[in-house]
Amino acid sequence: MKVAIVGASGAVGQEFLRVLDERHFPVDELVLFGSPRSAGSHYVFQGKDCEVCLLQHNDDFKDIDIAFTSAGAGTSKEFAETITRYGAVMIDNSSAFRMDEDVPLVVPECNAEDALNRPRGIIANPNCTTIMMVVCLQPLEQLSHIKRIHVASYQSASGAGAAAMAELEQQYREILDGQPVTVKKFPHQLAYNVIPQIDVFQDNGYTKEEMKMFNETRKIMHSDVRCSAMCVRVSSLRAHSESVWVETERPISVEEAQQAFANAPGVTLHDDPTQLIYPMPLETAGKDNIFVGRVRKDLANDCGLTFWLSGDQIRKGAALNAVQIAEYLIKVGKVKG
Repeated sequence: MKVAIVGASGAVGQEFLRVLDERHFPVDELVLFGSPRSAGSHYVFQGKDCEVCLLQHNDDFKDIDIAFTSAGAGTSKEFAETITRYGAVMIDNSSAFRMDEDVPLVVPECNAEDALNRPRGIIANPNCTTIMMVVCLQPLEQLSHIKRIHVASYQSASGAGAAAMAELEQQYREILDGQPVTVKKFPHQLAYNVIPQIDVFQDNGYTKEEMKMFNETRKIMHSDVRCSAMCVRVSSLRAHSESVWVETERPISVEEAQQAFANAPGVTLHDDPTQLIYPMPLETAGKDNIFVGRVRKDLANDCGLTFWLSGDQIRKGAALNAVQIAEYLIKVGKVKG
């Protein structure tokens, strides 16, 4: 298996290296690609030195089986034909192709089979907040169809990349030192603050991030569900959290929901309020699963249920989900064709 990572020097690219190594992914040869700024950098993978090659329109992808791309939507659109020309499967972490009808949008716990129908050779990795939410919605959907979702996200600096994480740390140092606060990666100072905006505003007053949750959830779950989201940037460093309210066709008891979460792949039930046990970013960072707690009946809706989740945005919200897609293709023997 010859594998490529495009955008190897970024936060998600670096996580790809860790996840592939930790999961003993069958890599015979690993090729790293990057921009002119990162080309020439060196990283160690499974004891071998790997140099980042400059991403170009040439035949570098001729023998590649799987290409994990995480270099931004513009780069993905520009190089998609170059990457897939000779049959490589492009698993793309950007927003470039997510809503294209001929590109599957896949979360393996929900719709792994969709990855088999990829006429353009591209599989899209969903938005991080959507991935984390649908992994937890799927076991509830199997109990009763979900009609409506209301969700408030609490998204860490990691969602804006490695430079944003560094800026948050820098802001705290500057505040403590009495220095002017650097604000470049966020619309406002994030340290000691929350920002009720992630991505740009749309004409309907929702942000692009919030509309991703509406549209992507429907595509992944093959559902008519309607999702109203409020996405908020918070000053945690890594791992996102979400408060989720769902309305199902029939009432689901707390006990039913907890049992479904406990048995669901990719989910860990962490729910004992009497012992102050519930998921928090400090504990879920670096973990593979999405952690769920605070499972309750919705007091405002007889068919409603509410819960809290937290998970690592860079792992399951990005690199891990993409690697799991590739693992599924290998398992069913459908990497080529």
